Amino acid sequence: MTASTDNPPEGALAHGPRSFSCRFCSARLTTTFVDLGSSPLCQTHIAPDQLDAMEPFYPLHAYVCGECKLVQLQQFVSPDSIFSEYAYFSSYSTSWVEHAKRYAHMMIQRFGLGGGSKVMEIASNDGYLLQHFVAASVPVLGIEPAANVAKVAVEKGVPTTVRFFGRETAAAVAAEHGRPDVLLGNNVLAHVPDLNDFVAGMKILLAPSGVITMEFPHLQRLMAENQFDTVYHEHFSYFSFVAVEKVFAHHGITLFDVEELPTHGGSLRIYGRHTENAALPVGERVTALRQREIGDGFLTMERYRGFDEQVKRTKRRLLTFLIEAREQGKTVAGYGAPGKGNTLLNYCGIRTDLLDFTTDANPYKQGKYTPGTRIPIMPPEHLKVARPDYVLILPWNLKDEITRQAAYIAEWGGRFVVPIPEVRVL
Repeated sequence: MTASTDNPPEGALAHGPRSFSCRFCSARLTTTFVDLGSSPLCQTHIAPDQLDAMEPFYPLHAYVCGECKLVQLQQFVSPDSIFSEYAYFSSYSTSWVEHAKRYAHMMIQRFGLGGGSKVMEIASNDGYLLQHFVAASVPVLGIEPAANVAKVAVEKGVPTTVRFFGRETAAAVAAEHGRPDVLLGNNVLAHVPDLNDFVAGMKILLAPSGVITMEFPHLQRLMAENQFDTVYHEHFSYFSFVAVEKVFAHHGITLFDVEELPTHGGSLRIYGRHTENAALPVGERVTALRQREIGDGFLTMERYRGFDEQVKRTKRRLLTFLIEAREQGKTVAGYGAPGKGNTLLNYCGIRTDLLDFTTDANPYKQGKYTPGTRIPIMPPEHLKVARPDYVLILPWNLKDEITRQAAYIAEWGGRFVVPIPEVRVL
C-alpha cells in the first residue's frame, strides 16, 4: 500500500482530469469492464451509534486500459483513510494461515534462507505469515500501514514498522534495516492506487540478488468464474499476467517464475528479480502463462467486453433465489462479512428483507452492521440460535473451511448456498 505525496483532497479525483487516466501508463480510460453502481467502502463496518448517520457511496465502475490492458477502478478516497485502521485480520482464516506457513517453508528451502537472511513483507497485517519465518529463526520485518493491526503482529513477536509503502519508505527502510533477500506482499498489489510509486519502491528496497514474490487474484480466473464481487474500492487494480509483467518490467524487475494458486478463487504468485540479475533465468511457467493469456485474447479489447452483462445475469439469478426462498417462508442468514460480500450485497440490493443477519469470526466486526446494506453482524454461534434454513456463504473462496466449521447446520436441515460463479445450494 502506498500513499502518494501529491494526493488531492478526497472527492477531487472524481472530477479532475486524472480520474479517467490509467494509473500505470496514463492513457485515457474509456472502456467499461464492469459497472457495479455505487457502493460504500467495504471495510467501514457501521457501529450501532452510526446507524442514523450519512454514509458516503462512491461509483464502483471498473475500466480496462486500451493501451496496457490494466483493469482498474478510479481512486476516490486516499489510502490512509482506508488502511490506517483496518478491520481485516488475516489470522482469523485458519486456511490462510496454513497457506502462509507452506509458503514460508517453501521459500526457506528453495532459496536457502537462514539466520543471515532477511525477509520483509509489505502489508504484513497481523504477522500471520512472518511468524513462520520467525519460528525458523529467519530475521524479518513487517511493513504495515494499519497501526491497530501492526500492534497485534508486534505482540506475537513480529517486528513491524507502521508505514505506507512507496519510494520514500523503501529508501528509509533500506537505510534503517538493510535490504531484504526476500521482499513479499500478499494481496497488497491490488490495493495500491499509486502503482508506479509502489513497484519503484520494491526496486529500491530489494537486495541486488534478492527475490520479490507477490500474490494477487488472477484476472483470467476472475472473468472465467464470474468473481465480480472481488471488485471493491479497496482494490484499485485487477491483474492479468501480461499486464503485471509489463508493469514490473517498466521498473527494472523481471518476472522469472509464476505459480497459479487456488487461493481467493484463483491467484497468481509472481517471482521477480532485478533485471540485471541474470543468475535467475526466466522459467517455462512464465512463457506458458503469457502465451496462454495471449491466446485467450487478453491483449485485445474484445476479450473484456461482455463481462458486464454476465454480471447482471448473476445478480438476477441470486435475487430470484432469495425472493423465492422468502416467498416459501424460508429463513436466510449469511456467513462472513468480507469485502467481497459487501460488494455483492450492495450491488444486488440485498438487505434484511432478504438476509436476516450475517456472522463473522472477527470480534472487530461483531455487533456492527454491513456498510450500505446495514445487515447486523453476529458471532458465528448465533446460527445455532437462529437455525436458518439457508446460510449464504459470502467469502465463497473459503467455502470448504466454512462448511467444515459450521457443518452443524445440518442438524436442523440447514443448507449452505454459494453465490459465485452461479447460485448453488450445497
